[in-house]
Parts: sequence; structure tokens; C-alpha cells
Amino acid sequence: MPAKRVPATLDLAMRRVLILVTALLAAAWLAPDPVASGPATARFVELRPVAGDRTVRYAEGRFTLAGVHWRGPGRILLRTLSVEGRWTPWRNAAPEDEDGPDPTSPEARPRAGWRIGNPFWVGPSSRLEVRVEGRVDEIRAHLVWSPETWAPVRTLAAAGQPAIVPRLQWGADESLRKASPSYAPAVRLVIVHHTAGRNDYSQAEAPAIVKAIQLYHVQGNGWNDIGYNFLVDRFGTIYEGRFGGIDRNVVGAHALGFNTGSIGIAVLGTYGSSSIGKAAEDAIARLVAWRLDLAHVDPSGLLTAVSGGNERFVKGASVPLRVVSGHRDTGSTECPGDALYRRLGAIAAAASRIGLPKLFEPRAEASGAAVRFTARLSSSVAWNVVVRDSVGLEVARGAGAGSTVDWTWDATAAAPATYRWSIAAEGARPATGSVSAGGSVVLGVEDAMVDPAAISPNGDGQADAAAVGFRLTAAATLTVEVVDAEGVVVATLVDHVRKRAGSQTVPVVGDLLPDGLYTVVITARTAAGGEAAATVSLAVSRTLGTVAVGPAAFSPNGDGRNDRLTVTFALTTPAEVRVRILQEGRWVASPLLTSLPQGTHRVTWDGVGRTRTLRDGSYEAVVEAIDLVGTISYAVPFTVDTTAPEVSFVLARKLRVEVSEPVSLLLRIDGVTVRRTVERPGVVRIPWTRPFARVRAVAWDRAGNMSVSILRRPRSGQNGAGQ
Repeated sequence: MPAKRVPATLDLAMRRVLILVTALLAAAWLAPDPVASGPATARFVELRPVAGDRTVRYAEGRFTLAGVHWRGPGRILLRTLSVEGRWTPWRNAAPEDEDGPDPTSPEARPRAGWRIGNPFWVGPSSRLEVRVEGRVDEIRAHLVWSPETWAPVRTLAAAGQPAIVPRLQWGADESLRKASPSYAPAVRLVIVHHTAGRNDYSQAEAPAIVKAIQLYHVQGNGWNDIGYNFLVDRFGTIYEGRFGGIDRNVVGAHALGFNTGSIGIAVLGTYGSSSIGKAAEDAIARLVAWRLDLAHVDPSGLLTAVSGGNERFVKGASVPLRVVSGHRDTGSTECPGDALYRRLGAIAAAASRIGLPKLFEPRAEASGAAVRFTARLSSSVAWNVVVRDSVGLEVARGAGAGSTVDWTWDATAAAPATYRWSIAAEGARPATGSVSAGGSVVLGVEDAMVDPAAISPNGDGQADAAAVGFRLTAAATLTVEVVDAEGVVVATLVDHVRKRAGSQTVPVVGDLLPDGLYTVVITARTAAGGEAAATVSLAVSRTLGTVAVGPAAFSPNGDGRNDRLTVTFALTTPAEVRVRILQEGRWVASPLLTSLPQGTHRVTWDGVGRTRTLRDGSYEAVVEAIDLVGTISYAVPFTVDTTAPEVSFVLARKLRVEVSEPVSLLLRIDGVTVRRTVERPGVVRIPWTRPFARVRAVAWDRAGNMSVSILRRPRSGQNGAGQ
């Protein structure tokens, strides 16, 4: 029997249904997994160690990156459970403990008192487990959910620049940034890091890791933005890090004490034993070559950096470094891991070969009416120097050939002004800058001073040394000497050293100087025979010993706690002594003015000023001892605080207390005493999970002022449990 023919209209309809079904199946197949979808978020959870159980478990929600912060000298280990049900190994929570902003920057304030753990990329996970070793008082788990990005990633690349994924493309949340970027005067080195977490991430996961690190650094650590200037994934993709401009000298938060003048490059992953792939290594070399070429710095060079202060190098320490250094070179850390650290020399060498020829260390130094231009070149090529005025007209030009640039402009005939200059070499990136020159510059030593004017070098850490400050109007050869009352040179602080024009500071250590009156003589000379000098007086007296003030927080309000301030000091010889109280340089009280014998002395003061009791605020107690040499003094700060702290309960269903300032907090919860030290104002979460009938709270601040005692009972129907 012949087959029936299907009508054309029905055949067309069936084909349309088939196409629709196929499209729906394809959409379902290609749709993102619900586990890997949703906006990026960050949150923190407080974890409380339980007596006898040194493990704290958290098993709620989802996250792809995790880290912890804690208070106390103990150690934290952590592991996570993936959504597939696999536990990671136990990891040290803070393997790179020197990440972070410099200690004196405002960005470092949220870190005070907390140990900052590293952010670990773990992929989609559902549970965090924390193990405590030693004493730990508080723990905060910071959990970040950052799903894979589905948008196409685009890169930007200018001439000579490697392709870099901009912040917009990896999903940076610009609303999170807390402050405008800070900029260094110049870039001097690169510091290479690795991040923490898995090395087997996919190419689609990499932008999500970068975004998760930003959320952790800002919302977890309290920093202004992501800490690194650039990040590189294992596939060789480079990502723009901290906001402010990839070609500008943005100060990061990646190497405690060494952020200013450095570029932080972090490789996603952990490279302690795992070797870095060729794609990532080549990307770092290209990035280093381009970024240091902008700064005219030789990647294979050496330098000496001054520490801003960290656990390994005290503030002011001079630290020899390679231009391409690892994080471990600047701090107490294993970062960037042994495997990556061993490759830094090869990376620096590769960067030195990229983009030749290169121009290094361009300088313009004014000495009198002459301006000397110098630079170093990677090979022998033709070069020129051009000087232009404020409207761009050329006023001078020099040229030559070789591997060094060295040309001097005689600016005697030029009008005194600020001029723009450029040094260009064949095939190399030109260098530019500005210099003040023109006319006849008279050599002078101006604004000379010594601070303090009297020192007491007795080894007690108070006024043991001084600093001589002055300004040179032109570059000169400098000599600084200490001369006694007979005109004999007893110490040479600077001996014929070439110095640039500008402000200068010379330290004076008085260990070898006997008590007496001295003159510091500053002499500057130019090669053309010009000379200028200045003098300042310095007194050395060991009469005054250690000055101490207590309590540091003074509360003269008559409540019997810290009502009196005690000033103690020692005299090595009899002297006339004056104790004065100053606020912002203003004299407000004189607790003592008398002659005292040799020995230790104590002055007690009730806080009454010249006209009235002191107001709350910051003050200094200044002890002045007057002997045959002169007056030696030392100031110790203290605080007047007569205001009681304020304490209140907040949130109806949870045990939370809000305090107005740092306090010692005491609670009685159904007869059980709970004590907490609160280091900043705000809401305090009380570690109490059981129901309660009543709770009373009272607080004392650092000056001993006590708050009003407050009582709270849960409302009817509430369980009264803190969460």
C-alpha cells in the first residue's frame, strides 16, 4: 500500500517544532549551572572557639574564595568542602603575612589589632572548617562568592604594551573603592607575588578569581581597593589591578613597608613546589619590560630601598634589592613560592631583552647656571637632548652617540624659569622631565636649624640625637662639622659629599660629644669656586634622665580613678626644673618650678590649669632642666578624658551592645560574667547562644571612666539568644 503523502503545511509545522525543541535543548545545555551563577558577593561570619574543641565549623551558604582574620598570637588552619563533596587539605591561613598597605598609611587602619589571612580561591564550595592552634580571641571568616564571567573578555594594548584586561572587563566593582589612588614620585622596582589557592582553575574562572580578590581586599581587609597593581593567570593573561592608571605610579597594598615606588605583580595560584608555566612566565617578562621601560629602569639592575616598617625590616632600614624582586625579599614570607622565586632572574633577563634599545636613569641636575643631563643606554646609539620653554619653543639642544648621555647646558643667558627637557635615543622610549634654570643662580645655605636644639645622649631613647636641616639653593659639595667653644672640630657629619639643590637633613648623634655648647658649621662649595656657609647652635647635656607620664589617659573628674597625673624624671646633677603642660603648643599649666638635687623625682598634678580644669583632649607634659650648659627638655604626650563611655543594647532579638569608644566591657548574663576588650567604637557581638532572662552591662574606658549600668530583659516571646 503506498505511503500517504504528508501535506506541505503539516511538514513545515513539524520542522518548526523540531527546530524549537532543538533550540530549547541547546539553551538548557549551554545555560550556566545555578551553582556558578548569581552576582558576586562578600560577607563575614564571626566564629567562636569552644573550650576543649579547637575546631570551629561553618556550614552555611556558598562561596568560591575564603579567608580568615583573627586576634591573638595563635595560628589558624583552614579547609573547605566543595559542592562536589571533596575537602581540601588543611592550609595555613596566613602564608603571606606581609601583604598589605604600608603601616603609616590611612589604608592600614582597619588592619590594626587583626591578623590578616590570605584569600584562598577554592571554587564553588559550601562549608568552611577552621582549626585553632594556640591562643586566639576572635575569628572572622570572610567568604566571597564570585561566579565565572560569561561576558567576552577584551584586552587593551598600546604600542609596546602587552595586552591587558581592563578593570571593566574582569568586573571590578568601582563603587567599592574607598579613596582616590595615591601616586609615588617614581617607580624603582617590581615585586612579584603569588596568590593562594588552586592552580587548576579554568580560563573562565580566572577573571572571577581577580574579582573575588578585590572583594576580599576591600570588604574583608578594609583596604581602598585590590592590593596588587597587576595580576597574571596561568594562561598568560594580564589583568589591570589597582585603580589609577596602568601607566601611572599607583601606590599599591601588596608589600608591607615597600609599596611606594614599587609595582606589585601577582600570579594567580600557589607556586611553592608547582612550577610556573611558560605562558605565565612570558607574560610577566613582557609586563615587566613594558612597565619598567616607562620608568626607564633596568630590569637586571640592583637598588637600595628604605623600609617603611614591617616585621622583618624596621622603619628607615636600608634594604638591598634586585629591580625584579620577590615578596620574600621585602618581608617575612615565602611568597612568591620557591618555584616562582627561582625564575625571577630568568624573568628579569628576558625583560631586559624585550624592546631594545632602552634608555635608563635619565637625570637633569642644576648647579649654578649650568644644567647637566645624563642617562645610560642599553647599546651604543645616537642620542639628543632638547630643552623647551613653557610654550614649547626650543631653547637649547645637545647631541652625541654612544652608550651614555652626558651633556651640559649653560643657562646663563636664559630667563629664570621652569623648562621642559627630553632625552631621546635612536629606537628607545624618550625620557622627559622639568628643571628650574636660567640666569645666575647664587649658591646659598638657607633655613638652617637643628631639632632639638639641645640633646641628652644618655641612651634612654629620649632626645639622644638631633637632626640638622637646611636648604641648598644650588648643587654643591657639602661639608658639615661640629665645632666646640674653642673652635676645634670635634665631629665631621658630612665630608665633601656632592648634594643636589634643595632641602637636606643631616643626623647628629651625640654619643661621643661631652656635655657643652657646640656650633654646627654647614659649608657648601661649587666647582667654579663659589662658597656659602651657615651655622646653628647645639647644646649637649646629660642632666635630664628618662621622663615618664602616667596614666596615659588622665581623668581629673573626682571619681577616684586616674584623677591625678604623675610626672617622673631623673637628674644626674642639681638643676632648676620646670614642668609645663602644653596643648597644641599653648601653655596651659605649670605643675612645678623649683631647684632640685641629683636623683629621681616625682611630680603629682590634679589637672587644674592656670584658669580652670582642663578640657578633654591631647596634651604634652614638658620637663625642662636648666644647668650650666643650658636648657634640656623632653615632652611626653598624654590624654585628658573625663567623659564616661556610653553603652546601649541594640537589635531586639540578638545580644548586641553598642559602645561609644574603646572600652573594657563587663556583662552579667543570668549570673555568668562575660568580659570583652573592645578596641573601637561600634556594635559588639556578644558570644552567647543560650537563652537568657536578664543581662546587665557596664563599661570602663582607658581613663577609668565608668558608664551607666544598663539592664535588659528579652521581650515576651523572644528566646534571648545571641546569634
